[in-house]
Amino acid sequence: MAILNKIRQKTVVLILVIALALFAFILSSLFDNKDALFNKSPNVVATINGKDISREAFMAQVEARNNPNATQTQIMNQVYEAEVRKAVMQEQFDKLGLTVGREQMRDLLKDRYATLPQFLNADGVYDESLMNQFIADLKKNSPAQYSRFVSEEQGIASGALQQNYINMVKAATTATLAEGALSHKLEGDKVDLKYVYVPFTSIADSTVTVSPSEIKTYINNNKKKYEVEASRDLQYVKFEEVASLEDENALQNDLIKLIKNRVEYNNGKNDTIAGFAEMSVDKAEAYVNANSDAEIKYQDKFVYATALPKNIQDSISKLNVGNVYGPYKDGLTFKITKLLEKRQLADSIQSSHIIIPFVGSQAANTETSITKEQAKAKADSIFALVKNNKTKYAEIANEINTDGSKGKDGSIGWIRLTTYNPAAFDPDFANFLFFEDKGSIDVVLTKFGYHIIRIDDKKNVDTAYKVATIERTIEPSVETEDAIFRNASNYEVALENKSFLDVAKDNNLKVNPVTSVKELDENIPGAGAQRPVVRWAFEEGTKVGSSKRFETTDGYIIVQLTSKNEAGLMNAEDASVTALPEIRKEKKAKIIRDRVNASSLEDFAAAEKQQVRTALAINMKNPTVSGVGREPMVVGYAFGLADGATSKLITGDKGVFMVQVTKKTPAVELDNYQSFANQVSTEKLNAVNTRLYNALKESAEIEDNRAKTVQ
Repeated sequence: MAILNKIRQKTVVLILVIALALFAFILSSLFDNKDALFNKSPNVVATINGKDISREAFMAQVEARNNPNATQTQIMNQVYEAEVRKAVMQEQFDKLGLTVGREQMRDLLKDRYATLPQFLNADGVYDESLMNQFIADLKKNSPAQYSRFVSEEQGIASGALQQNYINMVKAATTATLAEGALSHKLEGDKVDLKYVYVPFTSIADSTVTVSPSEIKTYINNNKKKYEVEASRDLQYVKFEEVASLEDENALQNDLIKLIKNRVEYNNGKNDTIAGFAEMSVDKAEAYVNANSDAEIKYQDKFVYATALPKNIQDSISKLNVGNVYGPYKDGLTFKITKLLEKRQLADSIQSSHIIIPFVGSQAANTETSITKEQAKAKADSIFALVKNNKTKYAEIANEINTDGSKGKDGSIGWIRLTTYNPAAFDPDFANFLFFEDKGSIDVVLTKFGYHIIRIDDKKNVDTAYKVATIERTIEPSVETEDAIFRNASNYEVALENKSFLDVAKDNNLKVNPVTSVKELDENIPGAGAQRPVVRWAFEEGTKVGSSKRFETTDGYIIVQLTSKNEAGLMNAEDASVTALPEIRKEKKAKIIRDRVNASSLEDFAAAEKQQVRTALAINMKNPTVSGVGREPMVVGYAFGLADGATSKLITGDKGVFMVQVTKKTPAVELDNYQSFANQVSTEKLNAVNTRLYNALKESAEIEDNRAKTVQ
């Protein structure tokens, strides 16, 4: 009871303690989630000039972009840039009240779709009513496609608004006559010089010492040049899932078993399975398709030896028909090849045809009305007329053909066996071309209709081969993959007691350093697209020295975070790449200045063992000193001197100069400077296209949250 009484007496204290504990818990949660503390919603991908891009809207745009050649991160970045541009430009449109009206939208749609057959009337002219009907049908029957069309329509409108805005800026962009006169003066004023030039390269870099403090001072004096984003430095080792020698030998043995007949026990009896070498030619296709990797199919065509893998060309050409060569290695595969047939075939064939399609054939169109039997009868009757009459052949071909040979006397032109694509020809059509003699003509049925084919010419006859090849990709076995996984796991365990470099050395693994990885980067040099690695490196819980294993497309990498570089000024070590040369240049200029006491070109030249050189007709528009290169500081100094005057020592881009003006020639005065003003105006207009959006984007307030929301 005494204890309970004491608790009752301290009730207020207890309440305060509990309240403080709860408050501390809430604060801890807030600081653990800084986005919540500062009202940054995890649902906002970016904020541009105060307007949010929601995650839902952003991801809808990402999903709408179907690009198999781009990674998810690349598509996200493309959408982000498009959305930023849209938001930045829309603010300008809103300020000016720019919109796309109904009439302009009609014109834009016409420009975009005017050539599509579905929107052309019977006269081949774009018909707006067909477009309207198309949109209405989409809206009613295909909501998803209608949504995509609306999105595309909005894109067209946005593009038009941007062009309107650019055109307005261009309309207000001009150049005055005074600007034209200045341009003429900069180009037309000329100065001739004598000069002495002591290049910085005359002083060895090794003789000029630059301290870390000097680099830091240079960085602080050139902050804009050395401002950097936050970045991370990493190092990693690779455990690649590569087939072992045992895996390759096992694969070869599997292929060897396919060559000869073999006996297999099946349903209580022994069955003889025909081998690749023993089976007939007509069964080769099925055997290849059954025993090759799933994506590899039999190719029913003739090829020359040059089209075969280089390492087996001679071997295949010496085989007897029916024989098998292999197994042999070709790149990342093992193969066995059977020679099915040899023929003397022309490399190039020129041919013509007359085509008679029938209802149901692939060459049929809306005007085709005859049946297959009627087409055959028509082809036979035409064949009798044209068999021995080239003129008649050309007349009929030009009259009835509906393909690209119409108007060309039926000519198909030349095709080459080395570039022949079986999918482009019907097999019966191709067989006639390749296996019949020059001058042959006959009626041939194909999936396109009946053809009257004529072989006009053949050339470059050589031996061609038809082969059947069973192909298997060299891949690591399950046992090999398990061993690689164990090796990667053992590496991770070893890191608990040893340094990353020591463990790599113990395992004879190469350590790959990676520097300056940005928060939105995707690729890790040498490892490919590794967005999870970048995300991990930037997580708050990942400390310098932390390591983690990541799965790649071909195995594993174990990554260690070696450094965190916060946003701000570049560190001295990284900045030294560009800072050192500039600091050395300043020091070398001081060395040259301090050791010379000369007031004339001759004295300066003698003191520095240089020559007095000449440069003629220098102008300020292109401030180049002949024999040295671009030197704007030196040229500007020279134009400030009087005729005949000699300068003091001038520090240029490539060395220390002393110049003497020998002649000044002013630009010829013109009655009118309009042509030069027009040139300046053109330069300004070109700059609008390249600089306008970038200037607007730079001035916009953009908060990028991709790394925390979608990346």
